[in-house]
Amino acid sequence: MFSIHHLYRTIIPYPEDRIPIEQRHALHFLVALLPMMYMAYLARRPDTFLLRIMLLPLVVLSVLGTFFRFAVDGVGYGPNNWGLASFALVIVAKAIDYAWRPEGMLKIGEEKPGVLAKSPHKMNGNAHAEGAGPFPAPSSVWQRRLPAWMYDSLELLLTNRGIGWKFGVGMHLPKEHRFLERSAFLSETLASCLHSFLIVDACEAFIKLVPGVKSPEGGSIFRPELPIPQRYILSTAVHIATGSGIGAGFEMCYDLSTLIGVGLFSNEPSSWPPVMDHPWLSDSLHVFWAKRWHQLLRETFFVFGGFFGGLAAGNVGTVFGTFIGSGLFHECSAYGLGHGFDPYVIFFFALQAPLLILERVWTRTTGHRVKGICGRLWVYFCIVILGQPLVDSWHRRGFGGGYIIDPRISPTRLLLIPFLRWFTEFLGLHSVSVLLGR
Repeated sequence: MFSIHHLYRTIIPYPEDRIPIEQRHALHFLVALLPMMYMAYLARRPDTFLLRIMLLPLVVLSVLGTFFRFAVDGVGYGPNNWGLASFALVIVAKAIDYAWRPEGMLKIGEEKPGVLAKSPHKMNGNAHAEGAGPFPAPSSVWQRRLPAWMYDSLELLLTNRGIGWKFGVGMHLPKEHRFLERSAFLSETLASCLHSFLIVDACEAFIKLVPGVKSPEGGSIFRPELPIPQRYILSTAVHIATGSGIGAGFEMCYDLSTLIGVGLFSNEPSSWPPVMDHPWLSDSLHVFWAKRWHQLLRETFFVFGGFFGGLAAGNVGTVFGTFIGSGLFHECSAYGLGHGFDPYVIFFFALQAPLLILERVWTRTTGHRVKGICGRLWVYFCIVILGQPLVDSWHRRGFGGGYIIDPRISPTRLLLIPFLRWFTEFLGLHSVSVLLGR
């Protein structure tokens, strides 16, 4: 037992034993990712199953052993370390996904990597077939400039929703609302990115006003010094701000990636559909989780739990396993904050499976799908009310005390809050001004 624990701590050291990241450590991260690059290359080559299985332990150990060994040092950098852990876990899930498929990673219309079904001739692994996916695109300038093996590897590594790939079949893609002409598309994406930036900034600045929660050491969103009504009004407001900030953060990062992909790498605008589909408009949990919330990590959750659940109990097992996998991913990522584990995170995500089954039972019993205003209230109860202990767990471990937007470039903290402080003082609302801080 001691040896297993010692081995675990060799790979995943205690938070206090992590090494502060310096510029000279950049090479460590690059080298740790090289085996994964080779794994992606093999996944796009036929008859490499045994090689991929043999390579998998090296990929997992090199990624976990590097990204959990280093940490961004200093007060307020908890979210950065959370991000490092999340990235490592996504890479591990991709490695497992690439390794355990005997046929490799196939695009729609392929029978082998780079070989079209019912086609007598082979194509390069990076070629696109007519009708091979919902967004077939002509070769980009980078596809023509990079070696085929490198383009193959990068193309596979950088896809998350699986657009045009077999593992992405059935994935919901939000309806495109931007013009697909390149310059107009880039302008609208830039505006969307700035809009998301302002939402993230406003949500983070609000959370930083809450005592305890704004501390890097962490604090509960349920303030014990407040009477019951105000306590839960505040916790609900912090919960909504946290969820809205996370959602807007995904959109902001995705928009930045879109600007790089389309503007710099000459990708087709149609290959970058929206990442979110107005999650607050969901009128059932099924619609929320399967369509309106982002689907970037669907395959990650399937790898960490859905696959094994499906083997054990069919479709129902896949649902339970996928949400348990989601809980494991989120909790292991939160371990990067440096304040241990909390099983409630896993419990919240696992709870979504029986709640979804409850929706199915309702539909079969009544003959009516969960929808409309009652369905929306049901979603808000499941996410906003039942989800508060989840957000509380994150904030008790210092999530709210870290900076996502640098205060030096924060419009809310530089402009809006000082104005509101002055305005409330002008109106004589001193108690409100105190809440806005100094």
